[in-house]
Amino acid sequence: MQNDMLNVAEKLKELRDQKSALEEQTKAINAEIEETNYQLCEMMVNSETQNFTHCGTQFSLTTKLRATAISERKDDLIFELRRNGYGALVQENVNANSLSAFVKEQMGEDGLQELPYWLQNLVCVYQHNTVSMRKARK
Repeated sequence: MQNDMLNVAEKLKELRDQKSALEEQTKAINAEIEETNYQLCEMMVNSETQNFTHCGTQFSLTTKLRATAISERKDDLIFELRRNGYGALVQENVNANSLSAFVKEQMGEDGLQELPYWLQNLVCVYQHNTVSMRKARK
């Protein structure tokens, strides 16, 4: 019985070590994906290529509006969101995707309108390019 317990303990340790190694590998791969995505975005922007198909996959340049709270003004942002009737966006933290969607709504779908005065200097608005991929149609 003691041997069985030691074998199971050893297996558990091996599995946790393997998981840890895979997590480190995943972090490295994610960093490489970010860098490669950035390079491809730059190439597509510079060549004015909106999309292309290669090896059965369609690559499309997409731009998403993103907004983040200015860290030094986060408390002010939360106060203003609540004061202006948007307190439902506020949790312990303002969800980045919800904030981005809200800012996009406030600025119009094209993102060309200005932020409401009460949001100015509370959020940083920027464009984020990424490449989306999907299986190409035959």
